Amino acid sequence: MARVLITYGTTEGHTAKIAEVMADVMHGLGHDVQTADITSLDGTVPDGYDALVLGASIHMGKHDKRVVEFVRSNHDVLERLPSAFFSVSLAAHGDTEEAQGYVEAFAEETGWHPDKIALFGGALLYTHYGFVKRHMMKKIARDKPGHLGTDTSRDYVYTEWDAVKRFAEHFADQLESASA
Repeated sequence: MARVLITYGTTEGHTAKIAEVMADVMHGLGHDVQTADITSLDGTVPDGYDALVLGASIHMGKHDKRVVEFVRSNHDVLERLPSAFFSVSLAAHGDTEEAQGYVEAFAEETGWHPDKIALFGGALLYTHYGFVKRHMMKKIARDKPGHLGTDTSRDYVYTEWDAVKRFAEHFADQLESASA
């Protein structure tokens, strides 16, 4: 059994939901898993973890700057521990080439090369947005590939939850293989 930290940067909370699903899967496989918003970690990886999963959402074409800073500050620890990264974006739903480009830019910016990487579709949470953001996001959705929803009276979730679960299972398998 490994002790795993799943930390994330989130704006509207969807990346946190993905982290919780991963934690549930890995916990069900016998691992001791904790989740934490990256802002609660004071910029460092806490001691005592055997592995780390880090998630970040895309906004305005960039990963959460707090996650970028965290990776830069903890690069040595992240390279030493088994690690995984998941990127959450609308592009992952309709334009995987663009979504992959975000991850490549993140790797170049941070110098981190995790053992596993996943791209997950995000969410359009129109009912949570203010007037200006709701209409800005509707325009973005209309102009992007992937048939994103534009009815601002409801929310749309594009995350493939089975893919999230498989990613967590594969990372857990990797941890078990490494300890055997």
